[in-house]
Amino acid sequence: MDSELLQRGFVPQPLTPAQYSELDTNGFTILEEVIAPDWLAELRRAFDAIFAREGDKAGAEVAQMKGVRRLADLVNKGTVFDAVYLQPALLMAVFHVLQRPFKLHSLNGHDPLPGSGLQALHADWGQPTVPGGPYHVVNSIWMLDDFTQANGATRCVPSSHHKPGKVADYVADPLADHPEQVHLTGRAGSVAAFNGSLWHSSYRNLSSSPRRTLHCAFIAREHPQQTNQREYLRPATAQRLSRLARYVLGAE
Repeated sequence: MDSELLQRGFVPQPLTPAQYSELDTNGFTILEEVIAPDWLAELRRAFDAIFAREGDKAGAEVAQMKGVRRLADLVNKGTVFDAVYLQPALLMAVFHVLQRPFKLHSLNGHDPLPGSGLQALHADWGQPTVPGGPYHVVNSIWMLDDFTQANGATRCVPSSHHKPGKVADYVADPLADHPEQVHLTGRAGSVAAFNGSLWHSSYRNLSSSPRRTLHCAFIAREHPQQTNQREYLRPATAQRLSRLARYVLGAE
């Protein structure tokens, strides 16, 4: 574990041996019941309120997607998000994959509208994969609603983080279903953590129900962030941050 995290008050919450094995072998694991019911309700309210307030500008700090309610820069948009990027089991998963100091890459929101949401299979680390690492990115999916195949639960190709090269070296049509894909389904309140070199994508929401999620991604400390926290950090946010939060954000 990163000694700096420990010196700043981080209390480790180890995963089970099975979860560590899933991260290594499949490239992902599901952490169940991470979001307590009251917090889950607050996160849902905040998600909807931010989108209603920002309108057609929602998500513009990072990326917008047709047919998807996108949010970005959530570190600065409410204290309800403060514990997301500090969740102990998630940080243990991140360090297990990266095996070196890391920082927040970005904290965004995603909700595909009915009939929308399909993305091309991709990896969050854009460079060719080197089997066995070192790996550079870990992402997580915070399930604010039940994730089902019907409502477009994220698809991924297990163990694809072990394949050398890029997705395009193996997949002719990245929008098409992959014969080995599985969907990261789970109950609301669960968190899926996955290696950023794993092939994955959002899927089409075939239901009439929302599928709100937070994407909390981390990157090895030597790389630039998707959302540069030093540049984006608002004074009100900076005033409430602990020493541990400042370190994880890379905002010092």
